[in-house]
Amino acid sequence: MKKPSDSTSTGYDIGDLLGLSSQSARKSYYPALQERLEELEQERNRYKWLFENALHGIFQANLRGGFLACNPAMARICGYDNPEQLQKKVIRLREQLFCSAAEFDQLRQELLDHGSLSARETRLRRADQTPVYVALTMLRRPDLGPEVVETFVADITERVQARQKLEQLNAELEKRVEERTEALQNVNVDLRYQIEEREKVEQELKVAVNAAKEANRSKDKYLAAASHDLLQPLNAARLMISALQDSQLPEAENRMVHQVHRALEGAEDLLADLLDISKLDQQAMKPDLAYLNLAAMLQGLGEEFEVVAANAGLQFRHRVPPVSLRTDPRMLARIVRNLLSNAFRYTREGGVMLSVRQRRDRLAIEIWDTGVGIEAHKLQDIFTEFHQLLPQGTGGRQGAGLGLAIVERMVRVLGYGIRVTSRPGRGSRFEVSIPLEHRVNEAWRSQSSAGGAIHGNFDGLAVLVIDNEPAVLESMAALLEGWGCEVFPADGESSALDMLSEGLLPDVILADFHLDNNATGCEAVYAVRRALDHDVPAAIITADRSDEVRTLLRAQYLPILNKPVKPNRLRALLASLAAQST
Repeated sequence: MKKPSDSTSTGYDIGDLLGLSSQSARKSYYPALQERLEELEQERNRYKWLFENALHGIFQANLRGGFLACNPAMARICGYDNPEQLQKKVIRLREQLFCSAAEFDQLRQELLDHGSLSARETRLRRADQTPVYVALTMLRRPDLGPEVVETFVADITERVQARQKLEQLNAELEKRVEERTEALQNVNVDLRYQIEEREKVEQELKVAVNAAKEANRSKDKYLAAASHDLLQPLNAARLMISALQDSQLPEAENRMVHQVHRALEGAEDLLADLLDISKLDQQAMKPDLAYLNLAAMLQGLGEEFEVVAANAGLQFRHRVPPVSLRTDPRMLARIVRNLLSNAFRYTREGGVMLSVRQRRDRLAIEIWDTGVGIEAHKLQDIFTEFHQLLPQGTGGRQGAGLGLAIVERMVRVLGYGIRVTSRPGRGSRFEVSIPLEHRVNEAWRSQSSAGGAIHGNFDGLAVLVIDNEPAVLESMAALLEGWGCEVFPADGESSALDMLSEGLLPDVILADFHLDNNATGCEAVYAVRRALDHDVPAAIITADRSDEVRTLLRAQYLPILNKPVKPNRLRALLASLAAQST
């Protein structure tokens, strides 16, 4: 009879359970385990090698204390022999590593608020107490401690010095130009010496101008980026001021609001001009051709400037026959708008006329005015940057002198022509000449009133506004609610979908293009449409004026409105979308 301690017929006993019964089976796992351990050790050694041999500094630290770990490159940047010496000497980052305690506090607060920061330029203190310029990319690690951060440090001393050198060279260049100009004025006494010296100075000026143009190319890129960032807060301020203008305010407050509105309008126009002239000078602006009902667009511009004419006490006539073109609607509208603005700026009495005429081989858009006129020898100068027809203090609202420069460049990009005739004291005529091959079949006719100031009734219109900027949401809501809309603000796609789950049925969607986490307004619009199983009329409002974004939105049949938003254009866009929703 089999004893209880005997093995069962299955061949599995307590030894198997403990892993002791079969030595050969147990050993079969050792090679795989050993191989995995070796792989892990190799991976560890590789990361350790990268950490120790990186060209840029890397460290882990506690913001309330000192370093937890750092690599040799970080020690070299700070002027120490090795990481151990750096960790031993610097026990308080705020007082011993950063040149500015206030700047450290600002970085620390930003990390606590947002969790990370990228490529932030600052100065660190070296072992010999001299500053070193660096760019910091920092990531907060709450899993390791409430104020533990990991940081990537790049030494940018050479770049900063090069930038300072460039500024110094620019200053020296400007000084040289001033000195040469003064020399030209002084040598007028002696005619022979004047001719000889002029040739010499002109040659030097050519070299100086070429050097200045080369230096300004890098400035143009910075200007474009900085202007784009400034458009966001200006947009929020503009919408809020527009909402205040629509409200009932005492006379004194209403006058101040109007003055703020004028100031913001001037700042917006200047920024828009700077952005466009920068892109045109870099040859980064390409025409986005589309079919355009020219009559409808010019009619809309005419309605826009009727208000300007009424405020200035001037007559304004516009005569536009039905005609359609294949052109860049935005650039052509900008050309005509700038010419009309220029005409009203320099016309004190009489009026302005906008007309379209067909010549034998071209179509002519003409702007006539009864303004101050232009002397014949100045007709070519008016298309240069920062040139103004009237000197400061002679009356009239002064601009920055970029409007006609933008017109001339855009006309050239489109392949059109521009001509100006003028009589001082009598007025001027600007003519934009469009070759007839740009004209399309008259059977095609756009049903929209592009660029028109449509005044619709928005009472009860449900508008879903998607923007990741709280200030923009608040100001947009204030403006639209003043027009009678029901506004539903959302900071992204998920917030908008949550509103839909609670029963929201929007009539119109207005979405910013750039949202948080690299999301876009297009994606948010499509998500809402999928959730509702309905193509809700939508438009994109953005400060991004790049040709790539405009081409993308045109391909997706989404209207675009650039920030800062002008209320009359927003009203026109909203009326068009509302008409589609009915």
